[in-house]
Amino acid sequence: MARVTALRSIELGVTDLRLSAAFYRECWGLRPVAQGPGFCFLRATGPEHHVLVLRKRPAPALIRVDFTAASPLAVRKLHGELESSGVKVRAEPGPIEDPGGGYGFAFLDPAGREFRILSEGAVHADAADAPDRPRKLSHVVLNSTDADADAAFFLDTLDFRLSDQTAMMEFLRCNADHHSIAFARAGSVSLNHAAFEMPDWDAVMRGAGRMKEAGHALEWGVGRHGPGNNVFAYFIDPDGLVIEYAAELQRIDEALHRPGNPQAWARPLNRLDQWGFAGPPSEKILNAMNGAGQA
Repeated sequence: MARVTALRSIELGVTDLRLSAAFYRECWGLRPVAQGPGFCFLRATGPEHHVLVLRKRPAPALIRVDFTAASPLAVRKLHGELESSGVKVRAEPGPIEDPGGGYGFAFLDPAGREFRILSEGAVHADAADAPDRPRKLSHVVLNSTDADADAAFFLDTLDFRLSDQTAMMEFLRCNADHHSIAFARAGSVSLNHAAFEMPDWDAVMRGAGRMKEAGHALEWGVGRHGPGNNVFAYFIDPDGLVIEYAAELQRIDEALHRPGNPQAWARPLNRLDQWGFAGPPSEKILNAMNGAGQA
């Protein structure tokens, strides 16, 4: 079976493109690499051409998540495997016409979300960590009305691996990163949050400080999660979409790792992170994580 190798980017619908592009550039720490009527592509400090795409839409929404594969051959094999499994694929693999290019195809999961798998996308030669800026898209968490079924699709059809389960979430990986995608049990099919990897916990603090100085409230954090073991700081973007600075995500040793179950990750109600420092998430971010206002 061909394998997905990494998470590449997320595409979001936003209601005010100019406002959102300025927010992600000036406050969040990304840089535009392609802009035009109705769209903006933004990069992090890593090699990927872009990690975030913003498109003008009447309501905020998750549009698509992109993954990479090792080669055009792997892309074609994945396309064939998905098609033979009855998955709805958009078209045959071919050149990607978006900025950043590549070779790939799009498909829909059982809940109707769109994903794309591609190889040979453009990369930046000047990749280098910065002390307060994201280096890549770390993971996406998607709300699901049937998280078990959605996780099973990625495990069985795309050969992802289960990293951990909690009462609320299924955490899946496609490489050594603890999770590149997770499914949260919820009442809607929507975006829970998108996390951007920072070089270390100090960078999380510096980025969070920049956000606070710009007038954006820290809605949850700073803390350290249980599953994934990452440091976190959560904010809300201009359209009410939840974004996270993350650092020090667990790297999985395939020979040694055993997924934790909900009982293993049970915790006292008054302790929502390992440190016991973050406190509870705000009501505002809980509503936003549940998909409030999304199309």
